[in-house]
Amino acid sequence: MARRKAGAEAGTGTERGRAAGVGALVLGGGFGRLCGAAAVSRFGDALRGTALPLLAYTLTGSPLLISLVTACGFVPWLLFGLLGGAVADRVDQRRAMWAVDVLRGLLMAGFALAVALDRVSIGLLLALSFALTTLQTLFDNAATALLPVVVPQEKLGLANARLMTCQEVAGRFIGGPLAPALIALGAALPFLADAATYVLAAALVASLRTGPPAARPAVAGRTLRHDIADGIRQLWRDRVLRALCLSVALGNIGLGALIATLVVVVKGWLGAGDFGYAAVTTGYGIGMVLGGLLARRAIAAARGGGPALLIAGVLQTVVLVGLGTLRSPAAAAVFLGLFGFASMVINVLEATVVQQRSPAGMPGRISAAFRTVSVAGTPLGALLGGAVAGLYGPRSPALLAAALLALGSVALIPVLQAPDSTWSGSGQIPSPTLGFARVGGAPTAR
Repeated sequence: MARRKAGAEAGTGTERGRAAGVGALVLGGGFGRLCGAAAVSRFGDALRGTALPLLAYTLTGSPLLISLVTACGFVPWLLFGLLGGAVADRVDQRRAMWAVDVLRGLLMAGFALAVALDRVSIGLLLALSFALTTLQTLFDNAATALLPVVVPQEKLGLANARLMTCQEVAGRFIGGPLAPALIALGAALPFLADAATYVLAAALVASLRTGPPAARPAVAGRTLRHDIADGIRQLWRDRVLRALCLSVALGNIGLGALIATLVVVVKGWLGAGDFGYAAVTTGYGIGMVLGGLLARRAIAAARGGGPALLIAGVLQTVVLVGLGTLRSPAAAAVFLGLFGFASMVINVLEATVVQQRSPAGMPGRISAAFRTVSVAGTPLGALLGGAVAGLYGPRSPALLAAALLALGSVALIPVLQAPDSTWSGSGQIPSPTLGFARVGGAPTAR
């Protein structure tokens, strides 16, 4: 999963902040620090994401307990996601982010020590997973509000594309392959390295010079519950955000079904071995990176953000039908590469539209409502995927995912009929310029 977005780089005014934001994309600056924090953070996520399930497997033979470790990475979003968004809109997002990362770094360092001393238990793994994700609900929502502070509106799409691409490279092609080597040197090393990435990311975020928080002081007598309700109402009233949220929720149910059973699809349906499984998943990663690099051109070719979303959704549907129809590991690698390409284009557009259409002082709450609704579909999809695989065979999860992604694309059609300016709160389409995932990205994105 992902971990850790935001308003004006330094200074004394909006115009100065916007100028800094433009330069940041070209020269580094504040955006460079955020991008570096995102990449470092995703690298640590990849190390922990590989090592934690392996450690759980050595501690218990119960599939249920092992799956609960993953489930604890979703439950806090359902319990605290909305609260995290309301808090993020009330505080200085930069300070909240580095403080949360320091705390998570301390938790991971303590856990690494427990592993080194052989004092770890499955209960400790469950508690760690729950605690890290609970803190992530504040971090991710604060990050969503922070990126628009560092980057001007017209550069948000480009910034999101670069962030997500850097994260994918750092996690999938550096952290993932390195994790087994660290595990071989010592079971505690991946967790110790992950702790270090939290601290380094915190230092990068703390070094940002942002102006005063964009959020206005809380009105006397106004509770967090009122703030949360405002965010939900705003999401519901905005027809573009509402349609996007429904589309993502349906898509995430399908993706939950596919992700939970991908090994069944690849090994049971395609008849591939471990190498084939690795090749198929690598194809997806390559597609994600290419999608990040070429997202702006792809959206421009589609003549706008709305059409690009629909085309990408249709492409995902078609390749999943192919995955569940053709019994060829090589074709599956190509299919998932195309799926990853479309996924990155969708992720960039979703993140950008949510940021651009959120009123001042509300991006944390709106993104929290968006994430909470979206992430709820993933565990539901995982259960559906397992059930249909048992009833209808190993290819059925891919076909189920295709059907749900098709429904998600249909949900976008009513708002696609609106003018292009509808897709941006600033009156500009995200596509001409073009998640965070730990530094910003949400678990909602597909």
